Amino acid sequence: MATQNVVVAVASHKAYRMPEGDMYLPLQVGAALHPNLDLGWQRDDEGDNISLKNGSYSELTGLYWFWKNCDADYKGLVHYRRLLGSREYRHAKDPYDRLVQEDELLRLLGQRDIVVARRRNYYIESVYSHYSHTFDGGQFDAMREILQETDPSYVPAWDALMKAGGAHIYNMFVMPSTLFDEYCGWMFDKVDRLAAKIGPLDDPFQNRYPGRVSERLLDPWLQTRGLTYAELPVVNSEPVDWWAKGTGFLKAKFLGKKYDKSF
Repeated sequence: MATQNVVVAVASHKAYRMPEGDMYLPLQVGAALHPNLDLGWQRDDEGDNISLKNGSYSELTGLYWFWKNCDADYKGLVHYRRLLGSREYRHAKDPYDRLVQEDELLRLLGQRDIVVARRRNYYIESVYSHYSHTFDGGQFDAMREILQETDPSYVPAWDALMKAGGAHIYNMFVMPSTLFDEYCGWMFDKVDRLAAKIGPLDDPFQNRYPGRVSERLLDPWLQTRGLTYAELPVVNSEPVDWWAKGTGFLKAKFLGKKYDKSF
């Protein structure tokens, strides 16, 4: 039996420690915006690409490059500071020793259609209310309108997600290439329509809304398509500042102060 080829791109815009192993592909995103910066990795401005959109599309420019320029049997995406962890090495001290590797991924993909990052739960908020407090809920309303106009069969799953207390976000997943390519074709169509509908925003941080909204399209796609998934833990390569994260959310919820940076 032929060896299955699994490639997981690791999106990063700056020099950073990368996971070890042939499965992981360091990918410099937004490379077209910084032509003088060469990290020595695969760049997202080669071949068919949308690298110039990185300021608003974020990691999606890397996902697009991977979709159009990689022919692996299984394809996935993670981030330089947020990676998919193993179920088998959860207690290793070095976070990079807790990362999933090819053999485990193939076992999971033999049992489920795709592998996703563990669901993020909001507990006291719904997906919609959390986003509305921290960003602009009108962006979710605009996406619903786009789904209603283009793919109304996805609207019930979108509405259910908006009321749910959590979601599979981060644009982190591994899929067989056929599903990966199908999802990218469907998702990028919706995100491009959203960017055209709302247009650019003056604030650079808020202008990243196409990338943020895209994260909420995965669950409606999975549900509507009837696909199964396996969850893996999220491994943060740096300690999470839970105090800053928590106080930032409370200020957004009770004081109306929208997020102005990532936590």
